[in-house]
Amino acid sequence: MSEPEIRAKIHADVEAPDKILLGLTARQVGILAAAGLLAYLLWRAGASRLPTPVLAFGLVPLTAVAVVLALGRRDGLSFDRWLVAALRAARHPRRLVPAGDAVVAPPRWAPAAPGTGPTVAGLRLPVHAITDAGAIVVGAHTSTALVAVSTVNIGLRTGQEQAAMIGGFARWLHALSGPTQIVVSTRRVDLAVHADRILDTAQPNPALAEAAYAYAGFLLDVAEQRDPLWRTVTIAHTATGRHAPVEAMRQAEHTAGALAALGAATRVLDGRTVVGVLAAAADPYAGTDPHPGRALPDQPITTAGRWGP
Repeated sequence: MSEPEIRAKIHADVEAPDKILLGLTARQVGILAAAGLLAYLLWRAGASRLPTPVLAFGLVPLTAVAVVLALGRRDGLSFDRWLVAALRAARHPRRLVPAGDAVVAPPRWAPAAPGTGPTVAGLRLPVHAITDAGAIVVGAHTSTALVAVSTVNIGLRTGQEQAAMIGGFARWLHALSGPTQIVVSTRRVDLAVHADRILDTAQPNPALAEAAYAYAGFLLDVAEQRDPLWRTVTIAHTATGRHAPVEAMRQAEHTAGALAALGAATRVLDGRTVVGVLAAAADPYAGTDPHPGRALPDQPITTAGRWGP
């Protein structure tokens, strides 16, 4: 007797706004209602002064703009939000520099930049600090913790094991008490870095050294002939409140334990690894090794040597 196939339906966009009226969201209904009220007031005000065809023709642009703002989309955003973002970007300076509370004015001998508006502004990054434990401070009372999770091949399990794994994953989802994001990314693997590491750590034993050289050569051949990729799964937990860093780390540890029980390899990322992950996310074409000895954002960099002759 064959085991029944287990399927679970997961919506592609769980953050999609709810439809409240005629398939429209609350935002769309609000825009159309405001435009309808404005059109009604203009109609009442001009009904006794203008002919009906002229008044109706004059309200067509208002109706068209309201429909475009409510129903239009561009670059994955609703058109009203895209328009607000475009106006905000047009009014703000294009050149941002890392500065403190105020941007120092350029010297007099520096050439003047074209335009009358502000030309230079301070660069304000969303991440304020990263603790040694791995909590990302993104606001006065908001922190985020990251968990690295491996994938699990559920197709090789029996029906009962699949049901148990899906049940465990469902229990983890129902136990979430704060904003959680699952990020699945695919990047190219730099096998040359791994090959150099293997050659540097080759054992003095001739047989082991020969095996290490052969394996390093195999990695270099794969890197030259193919385009190897790797997939990473990162879960971000965000907490708010006075003890946000502690709460975010607690949620991350709970996730690591719950998903490890399903057979996945999990790890709560510490501060240095988080810095490497964020750097790789900001520059996807850089190296994939998150452990090149990066310093935390607020940690001074020192050297054991001396400058000068």
